[in-house]
Amino acid sequence: MLTKINHIGIAVRSLEESIPFYRDQLAMPFAGIEEVAEQKVRVAMLQVGESKIELLEPTSEESPVAKFIEKNGPGIHHLAYEVEDIEAAIARLMAEGARMVDEKPRDGAHGTRIAFIHPKSSNGVLTEICQCGHISA
Repeated sequence: MLTKINHIGIAVRSLEESIPFYRDQLAMPFAGIEEVAEQKVRVAMLQVGESKIELLEPTSEESPVAKFIEKNGPGIHHLAYEVEDIEAAIARLMAEGARMVDEKPRDGAHGTRIAFIHPKSSNGVLTEICQCGHISA
């Protein structure tokens, strides 16, 4: 079902303050910034090997990322695994009793389709599955 770790999501207060560490000091290739209005975040992607670091800056106090930062401070927000068929992966997870935040995929950053598994089903880790290269119509 899983093909690789796609990215690690890191909640930050400011992309402008956070990007230089990853881009300049760690020398990660920077893929740009994108706003994901539905999730109320601005996202910066940086490459490391075949995986990515996804920096998440909230654009609203109502953003789940803003609430995460308020409760926990900046830091690792989620772990994302790539799948070939997100609908099949969701169906399998649900059939095996996983509690899903998203029972249907939604659009994510950089042309992905995503779904989150509730941390109560994944030992306290917010877990995302994502399918690359498919934008819903």
